[in-house]
Amino acid sequence: MFAADYISAPPGDFVLPFDLPEAGVRGRLVRLDASSSRALDHHDLPEAAGRVAGEALALVVLLGSLLKLDGKLTVQLQAKGPLDLAVADYYGASETDPRGLRGYARADAESIAALGRQPSFAALTGEGSLAITVRPRIEDKQYQGVVALVSDGVAASAENYFRQSEQLDTMVRLTAAQFVMPMQVPSWRAGGLLLQVTPGAKRDPDDWNRLTMLASTVEAVELVDTGLAAETLLWRLFNQEEVRLLPVEPISFRCDCNLESIRAVLQSYPHESRTDLADPDGVIRAKCEFCGAVHAIEI
Repeated sequence: MFAADYISAPPGDFVLPFDLPEAGVRGRLVRLDASSSRALDHHDLPEAAGRVAGEALALVVLLGSLLKLDGKLTVQLQAKGPLDLAVADYYGASETDPRGLRGYARADAESIAALGRQPSFAALTGEGSLAITVRPRIEDKQYQGVVALVSDGVAASAENYFRQSEQLDTMVRLTAAQFVMPMQVPSWRAGGLLLQVTPGAKRDPDDWNRLTMLASTVEAVELVDTGLAAETLLWRLFNQEEVRLLPVEPISFRCDCNLESIRAVLQSYPHESRTDLADPDGVIRAKCEFCGAVHAIEI
């Protein structure tokens, strides 16, 4: 299971790729801690909406790392319910920046409160769509796939995406939870597990059925428990299989908002429109919904 030079995964903020070569299956295990807290804590979301947003963060890291992306991948849930928007971005590593993520969600807190203590995903979102957009860094174009949301949740919607768009057998498990520690501010953690048939690999359908059955036994708390080593979790699930662990990939919070980009957009507006947007002191203050930064631009 371990190569001689293998470096163990940290407690959180990582994605661990692995292969089950004899079965022709590949996988990813992701656990987010400080990065998911940074992405979600300042949004003041109802807990139910925060769980969906956290699951979107875990999903975008699973997908972005699976593609070994040099660029940006976006997962966007758009719906008609009280949680009408959740967006998560994954940034591939570059020469100057690490792999990273950011996220944003929009929800009607009063409408969600009226749904009760533990509203279902279907009640939160209603009808909607899941869009996955890939923007390679060196290409001047993007690729997008869109499928309908599945009432069972973000993971089921992602499986539906792969079934319709990629036609690859894929299993996804996602979870997110708000942790409250004594004398500390509550923080968000998120985790996920993905299994997928390796493209082009020889395989037996019975192997896929067996492995997905084993993977389905993972408990939500195991995915977000920073005290449980990632390698231990995979051993619990697949101790009868040959598992090859690949180098762990660290994840951090990252936002690409910047003053120059915002200034360039504002310059395309008529002067009168820029004046209407400005505060009484003649400064336009643009807040990034992802990181909370406020960019000040004098008109």
